[in-house]
Amino acid sequence: MAMVVVATSLMSSCKNAEKKEVPAAEAEKVEAVEAAEEAAPNTLTAAEKADGWVLLFDGKTSEGWRGYKKDHFPSAWQVVDGTIYMIGSGRGEAGDKEGGDIIYDKEFQNFTLSLEWKISEGGNSGIFYLGQEELDFIWKTAPEMQVLDNDKHPDAKLGKDGNRQAGSLYDLVPAKPQNAKPVGEWNQVEITVYKGTVVHKQNGVNVVEYHLWTPEWNELVAGSKFPGLNENWADVASKGYIGLQDHGDDVWFRNIKIKEL
Repeated sequence: MAMVVVATSLMSSCKNAEKKEVPAAEAEKVEAVEAAEEAAPNTLTAAEKADGWVLLFDGKTSEGWRGYKKDHFPSAWQVVDGTIYMIGSGRGEAGDKEGGDIIYDKEFQNFTLSLEWKISEGGNSGIFYLGQEELDFIWKTAPEMQVLDNDKHPDAKLGKDGNRQAGSLYDLVPAKPQNAKPVGEWNQVEITVYKGTVVHKQNGVNVVEYHLWTPEWNELVAGSKFPGLNENWADVASKGYIGLQDHGDDVWFRNIKIKEL
């Protein structure tokens, strides 16, 4: 009888072990699916959708984007291999008549913007936010997160204390630590704007923090190049457009998404 009880017990244990293995295997499958979902460019995971994230670029079309002060998407910008790609003119800020900065056709106020950028050798570009269409260029109204080849573009050595290097609030606050990846590699960045507090994150690290409309902000702007370009530059709007810069160099953007706060 004892042998029968032991045998029965062993059989029961084996069955229980088999039952436990099935959920583990299923869990691995779920994890694999989730990992693949996270890795897919220009898509949102189920968790991101539930958290309120919205894609600004579907990886296939320029839908939602147009030229600054234009009603169409400039031909010098193209959608290529899942990226928004600027074909460099080689003319720097002078740019190309078929190019120019582009904006997403909706104004945002409090938000976290997330995207990836990749720059060409010696290249320069930027990401604008809270921009207006009042003047001839968006940079005359909007703060800019710098996109740059820190090694070869001369802007990296201009300004003050590295405030024109990648991730910086251009010509105002340097990105510290400076952790941009080399030319040809993707940099993941986030810009959070909330009731005047602004944070730049680059490759997983907060590199810039500042506060709009404060005495410190006004003093910061006064010591930059901007007052000579627009005397009201410090009066950044509380709501505006997100823009990508044509600075005459090849640049790529992808995984552009936003969460309104």
